[in-house]
Amino acid sequence: MAVPGSYDWTSAERTLTGVRAPVASRRKSMQVIEGRALPMTAAVGSIEAYILASRGFSLLTQEVEFGLANRYRNDNDLEAARQLILSHLRLVISVARGYLGYGLPHADLIQEGNIGLMKAVQRFDPTRGVRLVSFAIHLIKAEIHEYVLKNWRMLKVATTKAQRKLFFNLRSMKTSSQALSSTQTAEIAHLLNVKPEEVTEMDTRLSGHDLALEGDSHSDDGEPFAPIAYLADSSAEPLQVLEARALARLQNEGIQSALAGLDLRSRRIIEARWLMDEKPATLHQLAAEFGVSAERIRQVEAIAMQKMRATLSTLAARAGSPNR
Repeated sequence: MAVPGSYDWTSAERTLTGVRAPVASRRKSMQVIEGRALPMTAAVGSIEAYILASRGFSLLTQEVEFGLANRYRNDNDLEAARQLILSHLRLVISVARGYLGYGLPHADLIQEGNIGLMKAVQRFDPTRGVRLVSFAIHLIKAEIHEYVLKNWRMLKVATTKAQRKLFFNLRSMKTSSQALSSTQTAEIAHLLNVKPEEVTEMDTRLSGHDLALEGDSHSDDGEPFAPIAYLADSSAEPLQVLEARALARLQNEGIQSALAGLDLRSRRIIEARWLMDEKPATLHQLAAEFGVSAERIRQVEAIAMQKMRATLSTLAARAGSPNR
């Protein structure tokens, strides 16, 4: 769905039916002056009544509008700000209607737009010679955009500037509901000045839907296929992680302790035969180094290995003791 471009004063006055009452999903207030909210003339109980009430406030001429804006800026006149806001309520209704395709309540969209309108009145500078409607529409859309992005899905689908641009324009630029071809992706990326990879990613996000982590759905054979059934990673269980760390520490400390209990010749033979990162030494190489036979080197190695196994068994027993 494309970002609504221009506003239509006439369409803003149409009466809607079957729309939810104006109960916002998130309560938010815009304070114009010193924390006091601008009053409405009467309470309305439905979105239809609200739209009808907004038609009762007449449009302002440029002279009157600038006069009210100056009164508010110079004298903090709340009544002037109130008249500026009420006279532009139909603008907010018209802009909010352009975002109904996102499946969000019209009343919530209007409320967010009204917040943008109040911010616009607060910042409006009549000395620039620009009408309030031209200035306010950008802030109205900005508030509605933020609301749509936060509430369209459980997880926010657009965070960067390029993603926001794609979110509000991609669906209207697609010619079908099918996945984009490489040619279409490149064309859209060129028109929106974004990367083709970002277009593909956003198309995938928009075509997906929210899925409960623990669902009640089951396959034909009765087995659950909710994400919780296949996303679990048993290797990352805290108990297994702690056990693996303890084992690695025990092995490292145990080997060092076992080596420390050997004489220099036995330690040299074990390290050269079993603990070398590169090619281990042969019995004949060590025999030449120590000036003995290869059979003697094998005997020393066997005795050293036996001593090390005894030391490691003792350390393992101590580690498993409940008194440790």
